[in-house]
Amino acid sequence: MKFELKSERVFDMIAIGRACIDLNATEYNRPMEETMTFTKYVGGSPVNIAIGSSKLGLKTGFIGKLADDQHGRFISNYIQNLGIDITGVVIDQAGHKTGLAFTEIKSPEECSILMYRENVADLYLEPDEVSEDYIQQASALLVSGTALSQSPSREAILKAVSLARKHQVKVIFELDYRPYTWTSKEQTSIYYALVAEQADIVIGTRDEFDILENRTGNNEQTIAYLFQHTPQLIVIKHGVEGSYAYTRSGDVFQSKAYMTKVLKTFGAGDSYASAFLYALFAGKDIATALKYGSASASIVVSKHSSSEAMPTVSQIEQLIAADEIEAQYR
Repeated sequence: MKFELKSERVFDMIAIGRACIDLNATEYNRPMEETMTFTKYVGGSPVNIAIGSSKLGLKTGFIGKLADDQHGRFISNYIQNLGIDITGVVIDQAGHKTGLAFTEIKSPEECSILMYRENVADLYLEPDEVSEDYIQQASALLVSGTALSQSPSREAILKAVSLARKHQVKVIFELDYRPYTWTSKEQTSIYYALVAEQADIVIGTRDEFDILENRTGNNEQTIAYLFQHTPQLIVIKHGVEGSYAYTRSGDVFQSKAYMTKVLKTFGAGDSYASAFLYALFAGKDIATALKYGSASASIVVSKHSSSEAMPTVSQIEQLIAADEIEAQYR
């Protein structure tokens, strides 16, 4: 079965929300207290998904507020050089800084992130800085949950979703839950539900859907709730157990997680979303799109970065093909 995202406008997809700097430890298997060197990359879920989608061949744009500093210029130059349109990017004039994420890689199973998110520029995107004309040029709008955590970014996101619905732009909600940006789980649930109920596609981990619903639930409860509203396709990821996709018509699809030599645990969700969405735009069926997402995630967790490691179509397809050949001999 297919859930086709159509490339019929100027942009296949515009992402909106967070853009920051990832500083990934270059010294593995040690705590951050003992780590002396880090490598700088562009980070932040929505911009990472835009980067991954662009590398796969989609026409992408980005809406967000960047700091008027060296890190902000690094982000702007990097995504522009990848061919991502930055018409929707606003430069902060109030002195807010770029968010920083220091990563610790103690082992493949034990990774952590130390975030600096106080007064960061991306959370000061104003509603009047979201252009109706720009959004209606996209086939899809990718919204990240973290941008809902504070005002005025929260209202800017809600305006963007409203404009997308007005102009028949598909809304894709990537839950992207980061607890350190929220004051309570109850507040998170309120705003997540507000956007999820208006989205066409909702993507997240099982734990993130529990945050959305403010309960410890299961997939059946989640789809029973969301299919009372706008969503047509729900993707729920279960880590190493694989992922599931549910359609409003009752179809269920499953994909396994592809085994790899894991270096770190972060970056998987963004690479999954970019490849899954690319596959839908490319006319692949849902089951195949799940494979693309899982394979892409597997590639990124085996690499040092998230944004730099976003794979090409050929890398994803080679991994899927190699696994299928190997399966014949198991």
